[in-house]
Amino acid sequence: MRILFLGDIIGRNARDEIIARLPDLRKRYKLNAVIVNGENAAHGFGITAQICDDLYKCGVDCITTGNHIWDQREIIPYIGNDPKLLRPVNFPEGTPGKGTYTIQTAHGHKILVVNAMGRLFMDALDDPFAAVDKICKTHRLGKDVNAIIVDLHAEAGSEKMGMGQYCDGRASFVVGTHTHIPTADAQILPKGTGYQTDAGMCGSFDSVIGMDSGIAVNRWIRKMPGEKLRPAEGPVTLCGTMVDIDPNTGLCTRIEPFRLGGRLSQALPPEAA
Repeated sequence: MRILFLGDIIGRNARDEIIARLPDLRKRYKLNAVIVNGENAAHGFGITAQICDDLYKCGVDCITTGNHIWDQREIIPYIGNDPKLLRPVNFPEGTPGKGTYTIQTAHGHKILVVNAMGRLFMDALDDPFAAVDKICKTHRLGKDVNAIIVDLHAEAGSEKMGMGQYCDGRASFVVGTHTHIPTADAQILPKGTGYQTDAGMCGSFDSVIGMDSGIAVNRWIRKMPGEKLRPAEGPVTLCGTMVDIDPNTGLCTRIEPFRLGGRLSQALPPEAA
């Protein structure tokens, strides 16, 4: 199985780039599933029902989120009726929506997507390690599901690395989101789990983590409220990770960083045979 995970989508330009490119990418790389983090898709803050629909139509199978999931209030009544839009699984019991979704591929394989959120330098939530551990114990690789993908939306690289090691051999791929900067540590851990500390973002890198740099820098200089942050203009780089997973064992056999367009160096995995 080949799966593409794309990092945090920042605003309309990034959405438009994904919508334009994804159908061709699915064909070119023979992708079995595409997962994106969409928590900044609505002008940098949250996501809407219409954006979800647009992403599904272009070939996205599941949308993960994080601490900005509730920024657009319309999503609160919507999320309970859209199983493909996730919020972190370690939100308190009774929170609208769910933190897991199982993608059924055209070949009959089951890909369980898990969205969790870290606690270091983030809002206090329930323990993400306990939540992910419970899921891995009840969904065994190669038996109950063919793959488990974990998006840990977290600030600290140490917490993301800890989750990768904790899930090694029990999940197919653990990837971090939230910091918007693609890390250079894509690897397969000793027991077969693919790992990358942060997938990066889909947005303009002539920015401050995707936001207009003039507005962001002015906030630090003046130390007072100013113009509201907005997504930066300019060429978009799509950042993410592509993994190949053995559907029989659920373990990762190949992992490649993915960067397309914009000003960063390009990183395009070999096309499928």
